[in-house]
Amino acid sequence: MNQLQQLKQHSTVVADTGDFLQLARFAPQDATTNPSLILKAVLQPDYAPLLESTVAAHPGASLDDIVDQVLVRFGLEILKVVPGRVSTEVDARLSFDRAATVARGRRLIALYEAAGIDRERVLIKVAATWEGIQAARELEADGIFCNLTLLFAFCQAVACADAKVRLISPFVGRIYDWHKKSQGSAWDEAARSLSNDPGVQSVTRIFNYYKQHGIATQVMGASFRNVGQITALSGCDLLTISPDLLAKLEALDAPFERALGGDLSAAQPAVTYDEAAFRYALNDDAMATEKLAEGIRGFAVDAGKLDAMIEKLRSH
Repeated sequence: MNQLQQLKQHSTVVADTGDFLQLARFAPQDATTNPSLILKAVLQPDYAPLLESTVAAHPGASLDDIVDQVLVRFGLEILKVVPGRVSTEVDARLSFDRAATVARGRRLIALYEAAGIDRERVLIKVAATWEGIQAARELEADGIFCNLTLLFAFCQAVACADAKVRLISPFVGRIYDWHKKSQGSAWDEAARSLSNDPGVQSVTRIFNYYKQHGIATQVMGASFRNVGQITALSGCDLLTISPDLLAKLEALDAPFERALGGDLSAAQPAVTYDEAAFRYALNDDAMATEKLAEGIRGFAVDAGKLDAMIEKLRSH
């Protein structure tokens, strides 16, 4: 049994890609996308016609409308391959605008429903800023399920649970990146691997806290840099994994044990955050503050590049 097959016994495996032509090989349950992954896909010759036909089909629509049509078009193709859900992301440039995020989330769901897709098969992906979390609270109250992304800090996870969001995506690899860069020559890769990896430790803490307090929000580890980070989080509710790492798991057959869901005896007291406490806790975490801002900027840049591609097609 290869490691991908073993992993599927412990966690729901999700493909982290906009490249739906690759999906069937790995038979994931769900798939996630983001602006960077969609941009990467439309730059490939295989997907250029999809972008062109979507733009051509909506000649009088606003740019935002066409972007949403493109995102949903990719989501619809992905849903033909995966039996579960697809995550479709709200424009990162709306990360600090609660009302606009709510409106965009509702529009994305309406497009999916107009195409005959049940809303339970879609997760609206929103950055885990305070405003994003409150937007997700409102969407969830309307029966629109959310995936809170760019999650690096414990306070973000607690606030998401309080908002009763369906799923969170803590970013393992980007936490690892920050600590490795911060420590420079003092970084000991071997000593900070597997369960000692700072990204793995962050997700483990959140997962255990949720289980100890009976929180229904699902934890989906994301942003992996190596197979070791993935196997060290086996047993997490879900793990979203890039195609290259899925291929590596498929090629390995060394056995590994379920890592999470066993000993929950190290109780963590229940905590809560109002807006002021949330902002202070996030500010107090240099890694989370920097990686959240960096992630939003990166997704916004790629969203702008997708906008430019669409405008170029519209002008022809």
